[in-house]
Order: sequence, then structure tokens, then C-alpha cells
Amino acid sequence: MRRREVLLLLGGGAGWSLSASEHAFSQQPAGVPRVGVIVSGSEPHPFADAFRRGLQARGYSVGRNIAVELRYTQGQSDRAAQFAGEFVRSRVDVIVAHFTPAVRAAMAATKTIPIVMVAGAPLQSGFIRSLSQPGGNVTGLSAMDAEIGGKRIQLLREIIPNLSCVGVLATTPTTDPFSEPFVADILTSAKAANLRTSPVLIGGASEFEEAFSIMAGDGAQAVIVQGFFGPYATQLVEIANRHPMGYMSSDRSAVAEGGLASVSANYPVLYEHTATFVDKILKGANPASLPVEQPSKFQVTINNKTAQELGLSISPTLLAQVDEVLD
Repeated sequence: MRRREVLLLLGGGAGWSLSASEHAFSQQPAGVPRVGVIVSGSEPHPFADAFRRGLQARGYSVGRNIAVELRYTQGQSDRAAQFAGEFVRSRVDVIVAHFTPAVRAAMAATKTIPIVMVAGAPLQSGFIRSLSQPGGNVTGLSAMDAEIGGKRIQLLREIIPNLSCVGVLATTPTTDPFSEPFVADILTSAKAANLRTSPVLIGGASEFEEAFSIMAGDGAQAVIVQGFFGPYATQLVEIANRHPMGYMSSDRSAVAEGGLASVSANYPVLYEHTATFVDKILKGANPASLPVEQPSKFQVTINNKTAQELGLSISPTLLAQVDEVLD
């Protein structure tokens, strides 16, 4: 647990599981563009189906006029580096990198092959020079997940009127460097709202119980969890509700599992739109001058049943304003 380190921050769906054995690039017709995809997560992952829909909408059919090989890191950053190296050696036309570990791995592996990213904080992470002129071989989409701490704090204050302390569960920077801008943004927003914080950085699932014990001991009434831990949503929600602590996720999936709320970009739409960048690059666009796009709207989901179990009474006015209410 690296709590001191945190405080310094302020200063695929069925039929489309593209494994190497099923859709190896060597088996594709000559001249077909090849795309290597690195997903920072485990299979099945919603990125696969959304990306397929995006390709289909732009006239591509996997195995006919485009070859796609999709690899999952299972949450292990070293696997991202392995996959990026393999894609570079096989001379793919485009690398699609999902989330910060995959983007960093791809950038370390090549300075010439175009990289289409779906990342949370591309500017803060140094992936691009600017949104309008990325300047290198990386472009794509920013989910702005490290820039909406204020929205998350505001929602928690509306749900929990007596909120005084917010926990933050994030990875160590060595596990996923995205934790630095993600946590820093939340701490800044909480400070502006005169709230105490209990940030805890961990390396993996074995530290979940201890992390929640620390946050509960600090009096945290809610916890904002980094998206990296999405695959562990069921386990984390159970721990949070047991303490009890309102669980705020980076996407709606954890809310469906019993978490309290989420504020995030519309990830299915974001993932599908990744195909637009791949299409433009395959048709000759230069990633250095292809502007990075950001979401214009963020989805808010609340689990009203979980709120009631936590002893919270959410106003009808707030429920009417959010995008989705789960009961």
C-alpha cells in the first residue's frame, strides 16, 4: 500500500474472439490490411463487439477485406509489451491500444506504425503533443476518465448529503501509470469541495480487503475505483457494501453488479468509434495531424436498490436527471 505516494500527486462476443490460432495474419489474403488490437482486460470484453460493429459500419468484414488479431492482457502490463512487440515484428498496418498500459507498450515498441488509442489521459500521460495536433504516430480517443473527478464528487455529494470523506482505490503507478492523473484529479476536486480523502494505491486483487479496511478506518463513506479494476467488480462491490461504502465505478458494469453509481464516457460508443480512426489511417490519414476526439457527454448511472440498502434516500429530482436508474 503506497498511501504516501498518492499524497505526492497533488504537489468479445461469440463468433468474434480473434485469437492467434483462429485468425493468424499469415492465413489472410495478400494485400488485406492488418490490425493488431491490445485490450487491457480479460476476455470477454465489450471492446471486441463494439469494434466489430464499427468496422462493419464502415464496410469492413473480418477475414474478407481486413485482418484483425485481438489480444487480451488479463490485466498484466508485461503482456501488453509482449503483444506490441509481436505486432511490430509481424508488420501490422495499425495497432489499436485500449487503455494506458497498452498505449505505453505500443509506443515503446514502435515510432512508425500508426497507433489508435482509447486512453483516459493522453495529454497528461505524454502520449500526444495536443488534441488537435497529436504530433507523432498516436491518435484516437480520450475517455477523459482522469478529468471528471469534479463530476464524480458532485454526484456523490448529491447522493450522500452528509459526505465528509471519499476513498480512492487505484493502482500503483508501476502497475498502471494512469493512476497518477486519475487520483490527482479526484484529490483536487475533493479538496475544492472541502472533503477529506483516503487514497490507497495497490498492486492487485490480493490487497483489496486491506485497502477497504484502511479507507473504512479513515471514515470513507464512498470510494471511487479506477477502471483498471473493472474485471473484479463483483468482488469489489461485495467488499464495499459490506463495510458499508458507496461504490462509484468508472463504468456502469459495476453498478449493474450492485455498486452505487458511475460517471463515465459511453464506452460502447467510444469503442465503436475507434474503427473510424482505423479506417481513416488505412485510407491514408496521418496520425500526427488526425485530431484526438473526446466525449461530449458523460453517462450517469445509479443503483437505487443499493442506495436504499446503504440507508440512502435519493431525491426524485436527482433520479430524473441521471441517464439510467437500476433497481
